[in-house]
Amino acid sequence: MTFPLALVSCGDDDDGEGSGGEGGGDVTLQLAHSYTETQPQHRCGAQVIADEVEKADVGVTVEIFPASQLGADADRIASVVSGDIDMDIQGASALGAVHEPVSVLDAAYAFDDSDHLARFFDSDASDDLLQGFEDETGVHTLGAWSAGMRQFTANEPIRSPDDLDGLRMRFPNSPQFLMNAEALGAEATEVAYEELFLALQQGTVDGQENPITNIAASSLQDVQDYISMSNHQANSNLVIIGADAWGGLSEEQQDALDEAVDAAEEQVPGCVAEDEEATLAEWEESGAMEVVDDVDVEAFRSQADAYLRENFGEEQLAVYEAVRGEAQ
Repeated sequence: MTFPLALVSCGDDDDGEGSGGEGGGDVTLQLAHSYTETQPQHRCGAQVIADEVEKADVGVTVEIFPASQLGADADRIASVVSGDIDMDIQGASALGAVHEPVSVLDAAYAFDDSDHLARFFDSDASDDLLQGFEDETGVHTLGAWSAGMRQFTANEPIRSPDDLDGLRMRFPNSPQFLMNAEALGAEATEVAYEELFLALQQGTVDGQENPITNIAASSLQDVQDYISMSNHQANSNLVIIGADAWGGLSEEQQDALDEAVDAAEEQVPGCVAEDEEATLAEWEESGAMEVVDDVDVEAFRSQADAYLRENFGEEQLAVYEAVRGEAQ
């Protein structure tokens, strides 16, 4: 998917690398993210972007910094805004820290699946949101994909909202995720992702929610008995670039970077689906976790929708309704 170009003026310097895509010299762009090199967000996302840009031969090199090497999510988005990091792959909730309406993309059951997310970002419905984000921060959005649906894990099955009663469920510490917990009927407990395995092992929390690729990357199947297929949230990834980095590229270089991100968008969902299928099959065969596939998704969905519509502010509700308007 290709987003409208809204170039940010950075001023001209002596070598002609200035605003409006007037650059064109050789440039190396940092691309940061929080995923391991084995996860599809890296293999089929970040690495594809770097490879496709190199193939384009337009004087741009993308250097990848995976696994939060350049800082945690909240730190990295601040660094992109300030210009200390060129590019990042971020979830919508993290971006909501600098432009709150974006966080709605991570609302429970906002998206039905990865195809729904792609339709939204391909449509005019996303333009106002992304332009508002750029106007406020100077950060340009190159593209977006879903890295899988988030699922519940615990040491007992979770088939309905009632099953969450009394369970201490770990949710990420962001306003939208904590609102999702309320909407789904969960008691949210805040634990850093890096400490989640130990918290589950020691019983500090009873369960958690994440996409399958994250669950496997953190070996949570070793400390959880059940994965309940609630499909309660599309795990969003937005590919962003700072104002100085974007404005310093020539039009040819910008086009090449856009096309590289488009190629990654095409590949990530398929890679995620393949990884998820293989992982679930492995867990079922080994008995590492029992897959609960008879979750009452409609009960969760209707409860979440009612809660969000009642508790969103006017601007958030407008984004939510725009997203739901692209559902099929």
